[in-house]
Amino acid sequence: MVTKGSGSDAKADAKRALRVGVIGAGVMGSNHARVLASLPDTTLVGIVDPLPAHRTRATELTGCRAFAGLEELIAERVDAVTIAAPTHLHHELALACIALEIHVLVEKPIASSVEEGREIVAAARRAGVTLMAGHVERFNPAVVAIKQAITGEDILSIAITRVGPFPPRMSNVGVVIDLAVHDIDLIRWFTESEIVEVQPQLSSAVAEREDIALLQFRTASGVLAHINTNWLTPFKARNVTVATRGKYVMGDLLTRQVTECFGFKPDGSYSMRHLPVGHDEPLRAELIAFLAAVRSGGVPAVTGEEGVASLEIATRCLEKQARDPSSPRPPANGRGASRAGHPALNP
Repeated sequence: MVTKGSGSDAKADAKRALRVGVIGAGVMGSNHARVLASLPDTTLVGIVDPLPAHRTRATELTGCRAFAGLEELIAERVDAVTIAAPTHLHHELALACIALEIHVLVEKPIASSVEEGREIVAAARRAGVTLMAGHVERFNPAVVAIKQAITGEDILSIAITRVGPFPPRMSNVGVVIDLAVHDIDLIRWFTESEIVEVQPQLSSAVAEREDIALLQFRTASGVLAHINTNWLTPFKARNVTVATRGKYVMGDLLTRQVTECFGFKPDGSYSMRHLPVGHDEPLRAELIAFLAAVRSGGVPAVTGEEGVASLEIATRCLEKQARDPSSPRPPANGRGASRAGHPALNP
């Protein structure tokens, strides 16, 4: 754990290698471990997972030690951890680490509920530790290019499409929490304004929870935004368009191509150019930003408060649909149709 100090002690702490652990050795956690093992001035102490198969895979991937329980990792003295465990465990794990003054990055969504998220934020504030929410899409080079292109512009509307096939792993959440929360965060970040109105349309076509979501928003600054997301498309698509008074920006988050239309003329003509886009791995950029905040004690790139705010908007979408008597209901047996009957889920 980090020992707080001042003067030469603080400078020494800033220069030494940070001892970091990963909690959760699923797909995301294994990627965290892979990236952390490659970073300079960082020592990957180990990865925690209760499943032997996950621990074996993590060790083979990174060469790091693997532990069955959090206590074993903590005994090795870590400065910071990243939490990539199932969402329902985020609250318990984050609070346990924060209580020991261990800095924490929590994968999205930050918690199972807004109340739990707020408790994590409050605990980190009291303990004086760094808390960062893991919204990795902000670090996608295409997203960074879009953000740079629209900074200082009068934004009018934002449209985001995030669709794909049914996920191979079954989850206890639907597309709003699993996918749309990424784009809710992007809307808040692009506009630098809070979302004040939500108009959700949700449906459970082939899954137990919602697998189609059309979400409309209005921000406090007057921007209209739209998210189209589903698990019914046989291929992945991740597209963002932003209209401002002076330009129109289109970005493909998968191919990382960003195009800007500008110089609109009365005759309908305009100019177009492709914007430069970096090549960074988003997860690597995110983890570097987290560790930089730990070392400096500064505000992390995505604060815990921002993570909670995006979760709150996603929750409002689900709650508003549930309260609407005209909203579509699942079949009488309480479950969606079998995925076996849908060609997009069975290529």
